[in-house]
Amino acid sequence: MRKLIFVTGGVCSSLGKGIAASSIGALMEARGFTVQMVKIDPYLNVDAGTMSPYQHGEVYVTDDGAETDLDLGNYGRFTTAKLRRANSITTGQIYKAVIEKERAGEYLGRTVQVVPHITNEIKQRILAVANDPEVDITIVEIGGTVGDIESVPFLEACRQLIHEYGKQNAISIHVTLVPSVSGGEIKTKPTQHAVKELQELGIQPDAVILRSAKPLSDDLRRKISLFTNIEEEGVISGYDAPTIYEVPLLFFHQKLDTFLLRKMNVESRHAELSQWESVVQAVIKPNRKVKIAVVGKYMDLHDSYKSIWEALTHGGIAHHTGLEIEKIDSSRLEDPKADLAAIFKDIHGILVPGGFGERGIEGMIRAAQYAREHNIPYFGICLGMQIMVIEYSRSVLGWRDAHSTEFNKSTTHPVVCLLEEQTKITNYGGTMRLGAYDAITVAGSNIRASYNVEQIRERHRHRYEVNNDLRADIEAHKLFVSATTPNGELVEACEWPAHIWSVGVQFHPEFKSRPTSPHPLFKDFIGAALRHAEK
Repeated sequence: MRKLIFVTGGVCSSLGKGIAASSIGALMEARGFTVQMVKIDPYLNVDAGTMSPYQHGEVYVTDDGAETDLDLGNYGRFTTAKLRRANSITTGQIYKAVIEKERAGEYLGRTVQVVPHITNEIKQRILAVANDPEVDITIVEIGGTVGDIESVPFLEACRQLIHEYGKQNAISIHVTLVPSVSGGEIKTKPTQHAVKELQELGIQPDAVILRSAKPLSDDLRRKISLFTNIEEEGVISGYDAPTIYEVPLLFFHQKLDTFLLRKMNVESRHAELSQWESVVQAVIKPNRKVKIAVVGKYMDLHDSYKSIWEALTHGGIAHHTGLEIEKIDSSRLEDPKADLAAIFKDIHGILVPGGFGERGIEGMIRAAQYAREHNIPYFGICLGMQIMVIEYSRSVLGWRDAHSTEFNKSTTHPVVCLLEEQTKITNYGGTMRLGAYDAITVAGSNIRASYNVEQIRERHRHRYEVNNDLRADIEAHKLFVSATTPNGELVEACEWPAHIWSVGVQFHPEFKSRPTSPHPLFKDFIGAALRHAEK
């Protein structure tokens, strides 16, 4: 049994197609089916690696080192699908592959066109994931909005697959907006036009998910069913929920999964959703609360640290604890007049996430110093770990100009730098440590206590490392290197001595955290914050 579900969007962007697709995946897994997820992004970039977090949100990294759209993070949190490079498709990838084939003569001199060459390349990549014999259902989300010119080849490829596989094997779900105008009147016309636009491209959606602030009435759903040629059971009210983790339950109670399985001629199975029910209860009815400060560079756009926010929430779920997150732009702390005692008042934990570029670095260093000196739980991720090393070298070792060569090439104490083999490279593209790498944790460390195993495997996205030439001096002053690469050559984690709880890691644990399986480091960070709050 191999089935395809295509998820498209209408009316406007940012409606939550990724959450909708992920929630459908979660429901299918809850019924015992094996799911795979594919995200199609219509932009010309080959991947998200060079895109600004302010434009595109975070870059989500897979085990095999792909830099992808943040929606793959949603897939990873809602489902157990094994995500890799093949699960992310962009216009840039498609056209690059077709042009390279044309230059190599693979088309035997034929005129290369959008149809069939571009569409065939798209179909081939979708089926490369869907034809895995272990996969029952593949959910394909098409980014952008129907009507955008860049989405047309992808929608045509989907139309062809629906035609080739048949309506029982390939179905379409359209996510649209049902807005309300002044006076609160709800308007269905934008949805009618959005569905009509999809129909004009040759795709009749089997279901429509209607995004709105509040639940929609049955009369309104019947009206949309009548005007869009969609069965009433397939018209789903996708109203705002207190937490995104309630969306699978919201769809389940409207029997969306039962409807989709019937459309695909698949025998329904019992749905096991107790885990999701427990997650929702932990989020909306926590037993207690803690306040966490996140000191970062990209605070103006929530999605810039999407996986961080979600992993923190998961850590709270593990303790049935609600979180109050204080977002602090690190540039704000660089002002000498900044009152750190006032800024961090009532803060129970400080997290410094990853980032690139010099802006705000000194503010991050001040935040780390405050956490260390005031015994506040501290969690440093990627750049946040390097900040720990820089701050400790300045404050404890007395190396006042200690820095990373990423930010100060003339420092006499380059405690963070490029590897020796990288210093001769002028084009740094492709020189990062990307994807999953093994690390060895040290007995007696916080990180060993969190994982409770010696060897771990986590995803990386960085270029600079702790300088091994200065490492011995730093360790001699009791900065605890608590994890290294298997050969011991590179620092993977460090901790402050005699501190309530501190862990800095070179990798990105947030990418592997799920609401039903919180990452152990985030779980223990929130646990430490709770202990600090009790004091």
